[in-house]
Amino acid sequence: MQEIELNQSIDEQWMQLALVQAKLAEAQGEVPVGAVIVHQSQVIGQGFNCPITTNDPTAHAEIQAIRHSCLQLQNYRLPEGSTLYVTLEPCTQCVGALVHARISRVVFGATEPRAGSLISARQLMSDGFYNHFFAFEGGCLADQSAELLRQFFKARRQNSQVIDPSNQ
Repeated sequence: MQEIELNQSIDEQWMQLALVQAKLAEAQGEVPVGAVIVHQSQVIGQGFNCPITTNDPTAHAEIQAIRHSCLQLQNYRLPEGSTLYVTLEPCTQCVGALVHARISRVVFGATEPRAGSLISARQLMSDGFYNHFFAFEGGCLADQSAELLRQFFKARRQNSQVIDPSNQ
């Protein structure tokens, strides 16, 4: 029991860094999703959602963190034992990239009912057709991750409803 609590505490510490990345995305008007990749208790990569500012539909937080890690390591594969911490359940694209990068474990915050591809809309790791598998678990700081997303979309909806008097 104590070991589980210790691991949970460590996961929450790393997820806090992913939340910092998510807030960087939000500050740029991007959907607030952040990610960090950790190996041997060291951050080897980090990233945040930025498809709008980069004009790149693949620029999800997970992809940015993988790219950063691989550049740092000068290798297209992540070292065995690497863990991705991401504030939102990965989509199909990101699961595929994580398989190719050879991630060992994924810890995510909030679930993504429409596009989540680990437990929500699809369960890609249970289909059995990949040549690499990774462990995963959700719910780490899920409330904080979900609240950040809720507030972002609430503000976006409110801003889209503001009427510009010059258009009347």
